[in-house]
Amino acid sequence: MSVTPLRQIHRFLPGIAAPNPVVLPRPTVQKLAAKLMQDRLVQPHVMLQMLAQHSHRRRHLADMLLARRAMPPGVLYEAIAQLWGVGHVDLMALPPDPRLTAQLNHVTALRSGLLPWRKVGQATVIVTAYPDLFAHHRAWLEDSFGPVAMAVAPMMQIESALLAAHGARLAHASETRVPALESCRGYHSTTLQRPAAMLASIIAVLSLFQPAATLVVVFGIALTALFSANIMKLIALILMHRPASESGNTTVIAHLPVVSVMVALYRESNIAAKLTARLDRLEYPRELLDILLVVEQEDQMTRNALSTGDLPAWMRVIVVPDGSVKTKPRALNYALDHCRGSIVGIYDAEDAPEPDQIRKIVDRFHQRGPEVVCLQGQLDYYNPRSNWLARCFTIEYASWFRMFLPGIERMGLAIPLGGTTLFFRRNALEDLGGWDAQNVTEDADLGLRLFRHGYRTELIDTTTFEEANCRSFPWIKQRSRWIKGYMMTWITHMRDPHLLWQQLGARCFIGFQVQFLGSILQTLLAPLLWSLWLIPLGFQHPLPAAIGATAFGVIYFAMMATIALTIIFDVAGMRRTKHRLNPLWALTLTLYHPLATLAAYKALWELMTKPFYWDKTSHGHFDL
Repeated sequence: MSVTPLRQIHRFLPGIAAPNPVVLPRPTVQKLAAKLMQDRLVQPHVMLQMLAQHSHRRRHLADMLLARRAMPPGVLYEAIAQLWGVGHVDLMALPPDPRLTAQLNHVTALRSGLLPWRKVGQATVIVTAYPDLFAHHRAWLEDSFGPVAMAVAPMMQIESALLAAHGARLAHASETRVPALESCRGYHSTTLQRPAAMLASIIAVLSLFQPAATLVVVFGIALTALFSANIMKLIALILMHRPASESGNTTVIAHLPVVSVMVALYRESNIAAKLTARLDRLEYPRELLDILLVVEQEDQMTRNALSTGDLPAWMRVIVVPDGSVKTKPRALNYALDHCRGSIVGIYDAEDAPEPDQIRKIVDRFHQRGPEVVCLQGQLDYYNPRSNWLARCFTIEYASWFRMFLPGIERMGLAIPLGGTTLFFRRNALEDLGGWDAQNVTEDADLGLRLFRHGYRTELIDTTTFEEANCRSFPWIKQRSRWIKGYMMTWITHMRDPHLLWQQLGARCFIGFQVQFLGSILQTLLAPLLWSLWLIPLGFQHPLPAAIGATAFGVIYFAMMATIALTIIFDVAGMRRTKHRLNPLWALTLTLYHPLATLAAYKALWELMTKPFYWDKTSHGHFDL
């Protein structure tokens, strides 16, 4: 075993202390604690508390001290360096040699807290955040780099040095994690233009020569989409009358896991302070909570707001290098390698989760075992009475998260995930390739990919409150992004319908068509169905003559029934919330849904012009 003392390095870099022994010592946690107390760097009562927690929690003492802000990182690692008799490297002042860092996989570097730093003589200096684990890595490090010497630096500096040295390469890796066959990144804006032009031409020709037949076919498609979606709602309504089997009891867990939560921020300078205050209410041990605030490299506005804010030590800012796309899933893919927890969660910038939410997540994962890899929480709004649009949005979300999604879970169908209050077993998420970086509705796509690969998702009774997007044009922009993502997800997964049928089975394949294609067609073709409401006003309509009065009467009655079902469904969802909105507001959603049709046509246009464009939703206009 080759060990090069750091005396050689000391000659070139005086800021690094040289050890006396040739074979490095192996101090214990107790020796580090004793030194910190002896040097009066940590109060004894704080250290005793840390040691008591360290005895039953799988976390490094250094990380626990930093999470509690017991001392500055530089002071702590200078003490660690003295205890181990090695050098303390300031990676901000003395960055690593990029030729060396390129030889070590960045995932390995981040997980192990290792960074090849400089070559000194025949030895390669390896900077580590965890010197007590260095011996476990020495054999393969020497196989890769030859003789090695150890130095120490905080983990945050190691992460920053990797970004500075290999930002472009890491950005590309975050954009291509999902296998090409399951990703939409091969899609081009021209892909849909020719088929769309051909379809429009065919409809125009048929309308000219066979107007009645064309009318019947188009109306038939619209009605099929409408009725199939409402049949699924009816089934969900029936199933939701059955009592849930979920247990709300807290489980006794010997070793609580570290939980990482990623929050993607973009142009959110006005919400950063509120976000940290809301996340600070989470009731989970701080040394086991790893919050990553993920910001784009070019977003100086948000980065400045975070740098001037008083962030707690258990929150970290992860800077995502610039890439070919600027989307939330790309940012999450990049930050995933920085996560330290075995459970990985997602929040949005405006989220206010219930304080006991993380503990509920940990308990459910512990109860269910490894077969359940994803938990989806409920979303609700904290400003439901801001205006009419906020009330409608609140009712819509209540029926979606408290009726529809639990209903399709009980049907055994794939669950299209929401973009927040999502928690994963990290190993399963990494095996799947994370998120499709180009898909602007990455959550729904991920839910389907989880199901295709045999993973289970469950909904859990815990709520995150967020800000209702209750201004008309921003609402249309946000909804157009969601619908565009649904379109992209359907196109991507239908590349090989036979394979999809085999993976999902007949029932779930049909369910996928109803959830994705059905909802898209229903929204796009809604104006055709609206035209039927002109008949009671005395206007003539060609459909009754084309299909006959009896058939039209049946259809008209069925449409009235779907309206009644939708109102009942919405009211049932609203009653499962703590809001006390008047149920009569559900009647006004008839005027709310046309906004989605406007958004759908905007989405269709963007799909053929700028498919990967992320139409940013502005937050922070309303507060709790």
